[in-house]
Amino acid sequence: MLKLFLDAVLVENMHDLPYCTGSQLGPEVTACMTRVAAEVRRIIPASRPVGVQVLAAGNQQALAVAAAAGLQFIRAECFVYSHVADEGWLDASAGPLLRYRRHIGADDVSVWCDVKKKHSSHAVTADLSVGEVARGAQFFLSDGVIVTGGSTGEPANPAHIAEVQSSCDLPVLVGSGVTAGNVASFAAAHGLIVGSEFKQGGRWDAELSEDRIRRFMDAVSAVRER
Repeated sequence: MLKLFLDAVLVENMHDLPYCTGSQLGPEVTACMTRVAAEVRRIIPASRPVGVQVLAAGNQQALAVAAAAGLQFIRAECFVYSHVADEGWLDASAGPLLRYRRHIGADDVSVWCDVKKKHSSHAVTADLSVGEVARGAQFFLSDGVIVTGGSTGEPANPAHIAEVQSSCDLPVLVGSGVTAGNVASFAAAHGLIVGSEFKQGGRWDAELSEDRIRRFMDAVSAVRER
């Protein structure tokens, strides 16, 4: 089903509740995610990129999975600027992460990072706009940035997307709350990460719905044809 419609696929351990931070993740998480990601990569046509995100902020683990499973990109939390998430304090990781990427020979794996990420408090960086954080991500050699709403299923603010696009030269993705009904609002973005909208009833924890995926991709096609 997925391989018929989507431009890319992102594998994520969202059901692995409650989340641990990257330093607390055991080797079984990396092993399990590698097994799953390798199988997804096997069944998805080679023309479609496949990526991985390991929660929470398991960015080095995600790179290891990507390198082992032949994936094309990872989604990284807390790439630049530390903040408090529901898992606890998360430190910026760009320096160690990109050095690790070079160390394991995975320079061909792109790193896409969240800016002012969802499910987090950003009081400690309240004096920085989302555009300034995106500039920091570019300076620290991110391959692209992801803008979200405040939580899973909450749409991003189109004004934030415009600000990020005017603040950096990186590709900008929308990372939460995109639906068939509002996709036109995000036409300026370079890509969309969609989860809840593809599930039965629009619930992140439900099964995939082929009808919802078709309906969403029809809406995307209509926007692309404008």
